[in-house]
Amino acid sequence: MRTYGKALSVVAVAAALSAATMASPASAATIKVERIYTETVWESMGVQFTCPPNQVLTGRSHYGDENKQTTYYCSRILINGEQVQVHSGDWTSPQRESRSDYSAPDNQVVVGRWHEDDENGGTRYRSAALYWQGRQVWLIDGGTSGEYKESSHSWQGGSGKVMTGRTHYGDENGKTWYRFATVSFEG
Repeated sequence: MRTYGKALSVVAVAAALSAATMASPASAATIKVERIYTETVWESMGVQFTCPPNQVLTGRSHYGDENKQTTYYCSRILINGEQVQVHSGDWTSPQRESRSDYSAPDNQVVVGRWHEDDENGGTRYRSAALYWQGRQVWLIDGGTSGEYKESSHSWQGGSGKVMTGRTHYGDENGKTWYRFATVSFEG
């Protein structure tokens, strides 16, 4: 009898541990945002820049007026070593660049920008949703960069950050701010 009681006790403990393990929240995934692509385009030429497939914007640089070039920095996102899928949407309606203010929809990132002419020309953005293993990837801890002079700056999101928007007021001597967030996934 005594042996049976110990065996039952061990089985009960094992079952309880198994239930506790199943009920506990899953551990956070390992997420990496790796810059792998950079492209420089003429700012005022109406170039519809979009990051390559399955990449997102994580930075932008511009020096000079609208007749100079803009550099875009694109990154891929890896969760547990597997690349996140980026599902791009349509281009936004144009905003006047000299008073543009864009934020991607919730839990979406910026993957493209299209600008024509000078500060009175139109600027459009393209956003995208992120998916890993068929489940949507979330963005947390959103923030706004410091103020940059448009004609003389380089901005890149910090570790694990992606671009979620941009605001600009004025001409090339005006101010630019970037919105960003951290990629998050628990599964």
